[in-house]
Amino acid sequence: MTANIELPATHDLSLVCRGVGQRFGAKSVLHDVNLEVRCGQFVSLVGPSGCGKSTLLRAIVGTHRQQQGELLVHTAVSGGRLSPVNGPGRERGIVYQHYSLFPFLTAQENAAIGLMLDQTSIPFRLLRFFKWRQLRKQHLEQAAEFLKKVKLGDAIHLYPHEMSGGMKQRVAIAQAMIMKPEIILLDEPFGALDESTREELQEMLLDLLAENQTARQRGEKPPYTLIIVTHELNEAIYVGDRLVGLSQYWNWRGAGHNACPGAMIIYDKPTTGSTMRGQRDFEAFARQRDEIRSVVFDPRIPSDPHEHVTRYAPTVSQL
Repeated sequence: MTANIELPATHDLSLVCRGVGQRFGAKSVLHDVNLEVRCGQFVSLVGPSGCGKSTLLRAIVGTHRQQQGELLVHTAVSGGRLSPVNGPGRERGIVYQHYSLFPFLTAQENAAIGLMLDQTSIPFRLLRFFKWRQLRKQHLEQAAEFLKKVKLGDAIHLYPHEMSGGMKQRVAIAQAMIMKPEIILLDEPFGALDESTREELQEMLLDLLAENQTARQRGEKPPYTLIIVTHELNEAIYVGDRLVGLSQYWNWRGAGHNACPGAMIIYDKPTTGSTMRGQRDFEAFARQRDEIRSVVFDPRIPSDPHEHVTRYAPTVSQL
């Protein structure tokens, strides 16, 4: 097991992927994936179908351990250390495209379910009823606040069958946010929604990004760090402040491989999207969209795996 890595007090890394690789039988999926995510960044992760985006997210969340390399995450209780990912943990929350809400619970009760499971047990709820009732009230109050953040303040008492797909997805996002994880992972969260609802949820993410900017201006820690997997390039550039491309279309022959050893991160740059709302440079937006289509999605021109990668933080080996 890798020992915890102590970071300088000024360091703000939330996640480090170092040399991550994954195979499924004879199929190589991920190869030497290196990624460093700073606190408060909104990272849009894109790539061709089958390149391993969801595989990487499952490794980060801890449900499927990577076969090679290391995954390290900062935790609130680690005392300023990056700790190895050895399984699921409350410092990582994930929202999938196909949300799972309890049909017999309201939006408010669904949003609070994580707090209940984390802070209580069945014996506690049965044997310490009055203490549990007091704690339950606090959980529901917190759930109401987070539902307001995702624009569901007027729908807290609705049941899933009374909600639209977009409303259910907002509840799922509130479920993840209420646990205050170090990093939230979104796996194609808006893929099944209509265009209008999708745009509303994109604006919701921009509201959270604006909260990060306000926190930075006050000298505070940004409250939200996100990695969002999406197949929609316009969305990726719009909602993120950093665009990362994972692809199997890189020059692996030039690196001495007889076959593709798996997808790598071959694009990593700031977005030209909407970190300043209403001030987007649409020409720059289109240029970046065309650039990532060429670099990440076009199999005809294998890319140099380092040409379009920007370093955002020192590697762990340099700390």
